[in-house]
Amino acid sequence: MGVRKNQATLTAQEKRAFVDAVLALKANGGYDPFVTTHNQFILSDVDNGERTGHRSPSFLPWHRKYLLQFEQALQAIDPSVNLPYWDWTADRSTSSTVWGADFMGGNGRATDGQVTTGPFAYSGGNWTLTVNTDSRNYLRRQLAVGTAQLPTRPDAESVLAITTYDAAPWNSTSSGFRNNLEGWRGVNLHNRVHVWVGGQMATGMSPNDPVFWLHHCFVDKLWSEWQKRNPGQTYLPTAGTTNVVDLNEPMKPWNTVSPADMLSHSAQYTYDTGY
Repeated sequence: MGVRKNQATLTAQEKRAFVDAVLALKANGGYDPFVTTHNQFILSDVDNGERTGHRSPSFLPWHRKYLLQFEQALQAIDPSVNLPYWDWTADRSTSSTVWGADFMGGNGRATDGQVTTGPFAYSGGNWTLTVNTDSRNYLRRQLAVGTAQLPTRPDAESVLAITTYDAAPWNSTSSGFRNNLEGWRGVNLHNRVHVWVGGQMATGMSPNDPVFWLHHCFVDKLWSEWQKRNPGQTYLPTAGTTNVVDLNEPMKPWNTVSPADMLSHSAQYTYDTGY
């Protein structure tokens, strides 16, 4: 069982192992299908129709399964690798270690947003985008342009204090923990981070930017923390709900795993610390 660590505490060797595994997965053709899958669900998940990966109660278990599948793909290359997380309530600047040349690389240049530093810069020859909305095949970022500030610790704590998991109408207008964490209402946690990074992270093809995995790993950590703080609360809805995934219903695209199957991660991984 692996331990998911804060990226700020990773050793140089741990950073290199993670980066190398991601690059190897890209090179062997295993990375881009994750981008395609995410984009397909972004496009199909709508407030008034079927929704699974986003705008819905299954946002959190769906991404937990999705991240676990990605982590297992990396571990097939290097068994020592675990997903790190980016605590954007603590590492909040454009010069944070997550943007180092030895890890995610830095901001995009002013002219076209192209990332020119780090292992995922197009100029390095190892990170050409093939799943994209246009002909630009390089990684782009515009840090702190779409929104000036990342969420704060008090922002996160205010969402963790919401005790009900979700509520009707089970979409982007809902009250409850899930929707406030996803960011469609309230202080805006998850969605705001995508916009703050900009570039591909502000699109349905956001996994083109490897920081996606660190961002969503922290979202998963926040859900894990909420579960610890609210042992009497669980996933909602439980049954008979149109267009959303109930507790024991299978989630696409796997069709073999339900939200109930993803409520505990203790058999697959733990986090280095609580929040």
